[in-house]
Amino acid sequence: MPNWTDEMQITDKDRELLAVLSENARMPTATIARRLGLSRTTVQARIERLEREGIIAGYGVRLSESYEKGLVKAHVLITIAPRALSRVTPELSAIREIQTLHSVSGSFDLIAVVAATSISELDLLIDRIGEIDGVDRTLSSIILSTRIDR
Repeated sequence: MPNWTDEMQITDKDRELLAVLSENARMPTATIARRLGLSRTTVQARIERLEREGIIAGYGVRLSESYEKGLVKAHVLITIAPRALSRVTPELSAIREIQTLHSVSGSFDLIAVVAATSISELDLLIDRIGEIDGVDRTLSSIILSTRIDR
């Protein structure tokens, strides 16, 4: 699958289409077409082109708000020992409770967004991250609420 580059042309309608798909990727093509003022075949062709060009990399599951409310989420800021990132990243990747992992600038090297079923499970998860060889330090912050989620 090709990587997206600035050479690929994304139109305003493509951006609108991506926004609609981000809301609900399972929305019927005919419904999307009506919302965008395009024909169903045009929408289908645009989706196929965006997939082919690698702009749409895949489709996933969005968990319901009621399910998400039952989870304890946190940001875990992680400092890595020098030259240990390539060793630590696969170990972090194996931890299913880590939803996303970002490389960042500043005092920390990584920020993990994690989800656990309880505070005690979150505590164990943070300990598990801190015990990985090459992790020097962690700092966690529980997410109280999400104000914007696009």
